[in-house]
Amino acid sequence: MIFLWGANARENHPIFFHHVLKGIRQGTRLYVVDPRRTSSAQWADVWLGLNVGSDIALANAMAREIIHAGLANMAFIEHATTDFEAYRALVEPYTLEVAQRITGVPADVIREAAHTYARADRAIICWTLGITEHHNATDNVLALINLALVTGHVGRYGSGLNPLRGQNNVQGGGDMGAIPNKFVGFQDVLDPEIRSRFDRAWNVTLPPNYGWTVTEMMQAMDRGELTSLYCIGENPAQSEADQHHAEKLLRDLDHLVVQDIFLTKTAELAHVVLPATASWCEAEGTVTNSERRVQRVRKALEPPGDARDELWIISELARRLGHDWGSPSAEQVWDEVRALAPDMFAGMTYRRLEELDGIQWPCPNEQDPGAQFLHARLWADPVGLPKAAFSLTEYDPPVEMPDDEYPFTLTTGRRLDSYNTGVQTAGYSSPLRRGETLDIAPEDARRLDVADGDLVRITSRRGSIVAPARIDTSLRAGLVFMTFHFQDQVRVNLLTIDATDPRSGTAEFKACAVKVEPVRAPDDAPARALDRHSEPVLGD
Repeated sequence: MIFLWGANARENHPIFFHHVLKGIRQGTRLYVVDPRRTSSAQWADVWLGLNVGSDIALANAMAREIIHAGLANMAFIEHATTDFEAYRALVEPYTLEVAQRITGVPADVIREAAHTYARADRAIICWTLGITEHHNATDNVLALINLALVTGHVGRYGSGLNPLRGQNNVQGGGDMGAIPNKFVGFQDVLDPEIRSRFDRAWNVTLPPNYGWTVTEMMQAMDRGELTSLYCIGENPAQSEADQHHAEKLLRDLDHLVVQDIFLTKTAELAHVVLPATASWCEAEGTVTNSERRVQRVRKALEPPGDARDELWIISELARRLGHDWGSPSAEQVWDEVRALAPDMFAGMTYRRLEELDGIQWPCPNEQDPGAQFLHARLWADPVGLPKAAFSLTEYDPPVEMPDDEYPFTLTTGRRLDSYNTGVQTAGYSSPLRRGETLDIAPEDARRLDVADGDLVRITSRRGSIVAPARIDTSLRAGLVFMTFHFQDQVRVNLLTIDATDPRSGTAEFKACAVKVEPVRAPDDAPARALDRHSEPVLGD
């Protein structure tokens, strides 16, 4: 069976979803956990339409039911895990009735999902931003990992946990250390032995402390502690929560450098813009896909105009700052990666990547074929260390819950035809594309006397915008939905809250409280996006 938990793969990961459909045609059962009855949920055997932000309560209740029904894989738990008794005690209060009250999912549906998952020969849980864009994102993920541990659905072919990546090479960015607490190959920055390896290779002394997440960078800007920013392939002026505040922080920087293939809204604020290459066709290198497969990328086109290869740009910056690295090729950089993260990449020469059409890490030597799946060590005898620890995750509701003044929960997401703030997609037409709307449940539309296309004002504690309403039967009463694809017209991130997960740094884009009011405007008036601090922005 497959769980899509907080993942609308039909629209956000369509290629992956084709593989899901193949499985369904061969008898795989699909369970979808999502507040909306998405196009993915319409293919499911069972849709668990939970309240936004109640994922931990659902996961804990499923685990309790599995334990009480005698379906926990005790042999695996005793062999490969730690802290099970503490976890058993933690989930005990999460009865099916308690979970039904918190999540809105009927108790018998929770029971059926738990039993099906525990009894399955092979089962996988896939998730994406519906789990991670919350103030308790890390605990959400750990709650799903607990479910895999209690059933033994990990470390075996066809069973496991899969965070679906949002776009090409997101996994590769993590592999290369584009996170504040890890070096290349997910090596911990605080480990002195690992750090000394990098010190010797680079002839530096690296600081023994973690860096900042994007959210922590924004907070440091607010304190005046971070005054310069080098932004590569990101558009925080439009992608960050509480957009007006984020834009002010960027404007107030002493020095902002943006390196990108488009003149984004962030680039328009920059003191220096460095036009880069589209690395998928204008540069050499590697990418890593969602199954950890490292693959070669080959240059097919010369970059246009003044655009320059990313390696050239960074090497030139280093030279002008007093560190001449020469002109390293992509393969030379990759060989350095292999040397500094040997347990992960040492066996992945360019020659082998070419011959094998990519290799899945870890691949520690040139005789190793790569790893088809992870954590098989948990089934070895004796067990490979470290053992997998259960995490103690308690339900914690969204920071903003609906109330009398703001009675709706706004959740945000993506559509099939567009991506994030539209930088990569808005310049192309699509027969599927429509402008921004506030998607609203039929019963709420009737109560507000709103029809399809009517303008409504959506207001949160941070700002107010105006957009056309769209009646959506996939939504339950009290839940409204918008995207952030059309920020030039409707600035949805003026509404979202910047409450963040302290460990991952992700903001709670999936839940904020809003009110919705009809706007009685002349028929020929354009949709307008307003915030409390700036001039109106024309909409579609």
